[in-house]
Amino acid sequence: MIVKLMMNESIGDMEKNNWTKPGSQIQPLYQKVKAFILEQIDSGRLKPGDRVSSENELVQALDVSRMTVNRALRELTAEERLIRIQGVGTFVAPEKPQSALLEIVSIAEEIRRHGGTHTSTVHLLRQEPAPAEVAASLHLAAGTPVYHAVLVHHDTGTPVQLADRYVNPAIAPDFLAQDFTRITPNAYLMSVAPVSEVHHVIEAILPDHATRRLLQIEINTPCLVLNRTTWSGNIVATHSRFIYPGPYYKLGGRFKPESTAHRTVT
Repeated sequence: MIVKLMMNESIGDMEKNNWTKPGSQIQPLYQKVKAFILEQIDSGRLKPGDRVSSENELVQALDVSRMTVNRALRELTAEERLIRIQGVGTFVAPEKPQSALLEIVSIAEEIRRHGGTHTSTVHLLRQEPAPAEVAASLHLAAGTPVYHAVLVHHDTGTPVQLADRYVNPAIAPDFLAQDFTRITPNAYLMSVAPVSEVHHVIEAILPDHATRRLLQIEINTPCLVLNRTTWSGNIVATHSRFIYPGPYYKLGGRFKPESTAHRTVT
């Protein structure tokens, strides 16, 4: 959805109409542009996922320089109120969902829980020989045929997760026959091979070119990576790497130790 800001006044008009509160110091122009955009968001005139006016439209409507508008948009992006997608435009940031860390929940369910709309794009779905690292994680010999799926999951049109998953065919022989635009790989796998054990490792990265292209993020956007290995019974079922754009996602969980004995969490 494209929604233009309500701009019946220029910044100059705003100053004449007491834009700066009496007794306060005069705000820099870029701060006034930020405050103007935030008022549109906080009032509900602009909703999560809405596209805001272009830099040129803001310059003309608010009677400020392009440099001023650019700084305001950059700071609002850094503050996670806006999302700027290169070559596409600037959008109101969606509410940042929290991905479950200590439970296995479908990304589609996570998005629905906070009111978003889930869609996915399948970029790879095939059988291939397991690379040495993947084979070791799955407790298979290098080169053993495994299933490989690469999907990007979207929250109301915004890419929020790149899922790179290897699956042991022994636990889901019909994996490649599924339509993963209608059901997530997680939901399907949980239905045919319930998880009995999980190993998580989290790291922070700067994404490579291919990741930036798939997630539609800029060059220095940090990402969270969740490396996950799952077991179903005594069989290693999957080895996955989930990449989340840092500004749009967070990971968290709550748990209780099973006993008072000392436990190590890695």
